[in-house]
Amino acid sequence: MPSPRYTREIPSRYRLEAGRCKGCGKVTYPARTICPSCRGEEIEKINLSPRGKVVTSTVIHVPPDDFLMEAPYAMAVVETPEGARLMTQVVDCEPSTVLPGLEVSLEFRLIRKEGKSGILCYGHKAVPVA
Repeated sequence: MPSPRYTREIPSRYRLEAGRCKGCGKVTYPARTICPSCRGEEIEKINLSPRGKVVTSTVIHVPPDDFLMEAPYAMAVVETPEGARLMTQVVDCEPSTVLPGLEVSLEFRLIRKEGKSGILCYGHKAVPVA
């Protein structure tokens, strides 16, 4: 069965929904109830752009069991124009080509099948912009 955290974050995962602090303007993904910068409690929901740039990346050669068939693959921290950062898998390219500054598009895709029953978990993956 999917983890409670995954289930709780479904709205933000499906819609790229983030939170912006009304006090300092900090954007967080997924949205939080308290701003990590100023500790403010007034958070408004915003939708993130489906584009971004790679901030940092790594290539996974020894993956967890759920991703054995995908190795090696690239994981990256992607920053959206709004300033939110999210960690995501970068697909449809050679993992070694994923470097800081690479422009990507965030696409809604299958992340993994969880457990013996094969429950499908969806989210966003990054695809390099041609």
